[in-house]
Parts: sequence; structure tokens; C-alpha cells
Amino acid sequence: MTPNRYSTLSALPRCLLLGGLAAIASWAAGAPSARAQASAAQITVLYDAFGKTSTVTKDWGFAAYIEYGDKRILFDTGNNAEIFAHNVAAKGIDLTKLDFAVVSHRHGDHTSGLNHLLTVNPGVKIYAPQENFGVFGAALPGTFYRRNEQLPADMRYFDGKPPETLRFGSPWPAANFTWVTKTTEIAPGFHLILLNGTWGADLEVKEISLAIDTPDGIVLIVGCSHPTIEKVVEAARIATNKPIHLVLGGTHLLPANDGQISTIAASLRDSFSVHFIAPAHCTGEPAFAILKESFGDRYLYAGLGTTLLLGPKVTVKAEAGQPNRQAMDAEDLRSYREAMMRGPLRALLGGTTRLAGAHP
Repeated sequence: MTPNRYSTLSALPRCLLLGGLAAIASWAAGAPSARAQASAAQITVLYDAFGKTSTVTKDWGFAAYIEYGDKRILFDTGNNAEIFAHNVAAKGIDLTKLDFAVVSHRHGDHTSGLNHLLTVNPGVKIYAPQENFGVFGAALPGTFYRRNEQLPADMRYFDGKPPETLRFGSPWPAANFTWVTKTTEIAPGFHLILLNGTWGADLEVKEISLAIDTPDGIVLIVGCSHPTIEKVVEAARIATNKPIHLVLGGTHLLPANDGQISTIAASLRDSFSVHFIAPAHCTGEPAFAILKESFGDRYLYAGLGTTLLLGPKVTVKAEAGQPNRQAMDAEDLRSYREAMMRGPLRALLGGTTRLAGAHP
């Protein structure tokens, strides 16, 4: 029977109602997952030498735990495996749930917690910079050295018959390292920025920074910024063609004088249009103060145990039971200086004499 216009119209609301109910039911079933993914946009500082916290242990080094969308990422692992393990447990973080880890560079204050990570999650993919004869292992073609065909076999490497590829060891031989040789996008919206750096470092060091593409711009996590923080920011902007919403981590301004720091702060704020900055680790006390003055309310406190909530306006959520903080206080300065005197930068910075004052 052909429906008349009235029966057709009367069926329409029923269809809309049934469709609406189905959509609501579908939303209700999927809503917790969707909401969980939407709310998972935060970064927790797991390792550093300053912070207002009663449950985690301060030490020189850096590590951060990133939750964004459906990804769980560990960035660096700190200076001491036992302290790193303690801090991870204190913050209730499950390292077995990681999608991947990133080790920014080879220095011990960023790598030593790998021993704990590999104990609890031995198969996790770890992105690390490739360096010839580097601590993360390496591979070179068997032709990398010059030959002398006139020598007898017992005076030649591999009796004159080297393998096609020579692989070199690592302190973590079982680790699932993926060597990074260039800036690359490893997952949709997740970019590894690879640069060479020498400023204030022992020798040339390759360093990875993590750039996350968010609706508000790039969230850039840096380990030490040995290539200089300006070059890292510039490379991230070029790689993503997006503005920089937040920079978090070590900016390696310890070797800089106040004039240099002021120039760099102004450049980040004005030339590179960095919206928010959350300096940590090797930034240095004078630079903390100058960056806070330069960025004003767009400067974010990132002490140990702090969680930064991402969004159009990045906000700081301190450890449970602790007040939110906007800048370092006397206790932060004391613990930061003590960690520097114990840490790997002691010789570089002149030991206790130079660290005795307010400006290391």
C-alpha cells in the first residue's frame, strides 16, 4: 500500500526519535572512552631538582610523562634508576602501558632510568638519536675504514673479509631502540625533531625534541636544548608549519649570562611567538627569573611532581595536597643548587664555590 502524505509525516518523527535514541545509546556506550581520550592532555614532570612535593625525590636530571589523546609517552628517564622508579610509583604511572619512549640524548642525567624502564617494560619501543659508536648502539657499513690489501690476513681486520654491516653494542643490549637519523613524524601529529648541538655540552651531541601537534599549536618537549632552544623551536616550526603553543623542559641556559638570557627570552616571546613556556632542569636560576619576567602570566611553573594541563590556556596542577606555584621559592632554589653540586654539571660549573651564590 502506498503511504499517504499524512502517514509519511507521522512516520518521520518516529524515525527521528528512534534515530535519536540510537545515537544517544551509542554515545553513552562510547562516551567514557571518548571523554577519557579528550581529557588525556597533560604532562607530568617525573624527574627534576626542584619542586614542591612530599612524595617524589628530587635529583639532577629530567623525565616527563605525556598523555595526549590515546598516546602514553615517556620522555627521558632521569639520572638515577632507583629515584626514577620511586617517582614513577609515587605518581601512580604504569610504564607497561607506554606506547613508546623517547630518550633525548646520551647524557646520564637523561638515560640512567632506562634500567628501570626495561625491567618493567622490556619490549617498549624507544626512540633515540643515532650516533656512531653511541651508547644506544649503532651500525656502520663494513667499508667505513680504509683497507690495505698488501697486508697479510692476520694483520687485517676480520682477516680482510669484514661483514657487510658492523653493529656496535650498548649498555642496554636488549632494548628495543629505534635510531633516529633525521626529523620525522613517528605517528600522526607526533614529530621527533633531531638536531646537533655543542653549546655548553662536552662534545657534539645529537638531541631529539618531541613536537606534538594540538589544535592550539605545537607542544614542544625538550630535554636539554643543546642545539640552543632557538634552533629547536625554529626546527619544530619548520617541520610542522604550526605555531609553538608551549615549550616545556630544559632550555640549557646555564652557560648564558643575563644579557644573553634576556635576548633569548625576547626572541622566543616575540620573534618565535612562543605562547607558553615551562622551563625546567638545565635552564638555570637566573634564566628562570628572566623568563618569568619576560613571559609574565604565560610562564608556567614546572617543578618536580607538577602536572601541566594542555588546552588553549595551559594550566598547572600541582601534586595533590600541594598549592599551585608560579615561580621558584627559597626551598626550590636550595634543592636545585644541592642537586647541581651533586650532579654531572659540578665540574662544568666550577663546583661548590661557584654554586654558593644566587647565580650559578
